[in-house]
Amino acid sequence: MPFVGLGLHILIALFFAVHAMRHGKQMYWLIILFSFPLLGSIVYFVVEYLPASRMQRTAGKVASAAIDLIDPEREYRAATQAYDLAPTAQNKLRLAKAALGKGQAADAVGHYRDALKGPLASDPELQFGLASALLAAGGAASGREALQALQALRASRDDYRRDEVAVLTARALTADGRHAEAREAFEAALSQHNTVEARARYIAWLAEQGDAAGAQRQWSELQQAARHWNSHARSVNREWMRLAGDAAQG
Repeated sequence: MPFVGLGLHILIALFFAVHAMRHGKQMYWLIILFSFPLLGSIVYFVVEYLPASRMQRTAGKVASAAIDLIDPEREYRAATQAYDLAPTAQNKLRLAKAALGKGQAADAVGHYRDALKGPLASDPELQFGLASALLAAGGAASGREALQALQALRASRDDYRRDEVAVLTARALTADGRHAEAREAFEAALSQHNTVEARARYIAWLAEQGDAAGAQRQWSELQQAARHWNSHARSVNREWMRLAGDAAQG
């Protein structure tokens, strides 16, 4: 039995080692993983694997939505107070996210730009947030500026939230008037990641472009997939299903 446990530890360490190599992590992780298979795997999971995983993002979104439903102003008040007490780049980032969540996209753009001037200038979360805020705020140059932010994000951290970055890129191309490229970007996002958000936003995009048949076809495929979801998946994806359904049927 001890040999079985040891073999399992090595297999887990090997899995994380492959992940580290594929995502360009520092080579010292390989030393840690194979020198301390169990402890090293736990540390790698917490420090590198979990923060970039879709699982953590989904759980975080559900928890955040529940808090916002109870007290929609809570996080914005807390973020504003934290920044007033300590105007750090980290607190500026928190304030930018809170402003965007509150629907104050123009304010969020300003906060993100301010934060990018500080020590977090290459932080992918800032670049992602700026692109999201720009698209939410709209404006003639929003698409082009969002694409520039996403380009900077990929240059600093190519593995950061790839599924969401792919969809955000398609939306930015649309805002910049590059519709043929936007279609290719949406289809690439579906081919590579096939998330509910990607399909829902593609359905909405097809409807906006006047392709009712294409939107209905994609909506039928999404409904077919949704029949196999458990209650948690249905709850998490409720808003995306509403977006897709309204677009396809309206």
